[in-house]
Amino acid sequence: MTAIKNGTTNQINKERIFFSCPVTFTLERIGGRWKPLIIYNLLAGPLRYAALRRSLPGITEKMLIQQLKQLEQDGLIIRKVEPVVPPHVEYSLTEAGHEMKEVLQAMSGWAFRHGTHLVASEMNATSSIPV
Repeated sequence: MTAIKNGTTNQINKERIFFSCPVTFTLERIGGRWKPLIIYNLLAGPLRYAALRRSLPGITEKMLIQQLKQLEQDGLIIRKVEPVVPPHVEYSLTEAGHEMKEVLQAMSGWAFRHGTHLVASEMNATSSIPV
């Protein structure tokens, strides 16, 4: 992974936005393709790594590990390792992670209300693009 230059104007502006806008701050924590699905799957209770990976078809091992590390650093999940052979690794949500249930439900409700319209608009826009 490429190192981020902390002193750049872009990085300074990014940090200002994250900490001055609660919505941007939240989206930075749970945004992306996989984080909401990981949180959703953990809402039912703790899961071992293999079970979590099976619940997310299409995710690569590298991506899952990266997303889990970011969620752990952001205080949304807990990684518990049992010192046995083979290692027993279990993931669960923190209290803050459980609070994301309401956020995900609100986002899901918005998608159900507006998703059909947005998908239709997207298909109309792309159907006029010559291939």
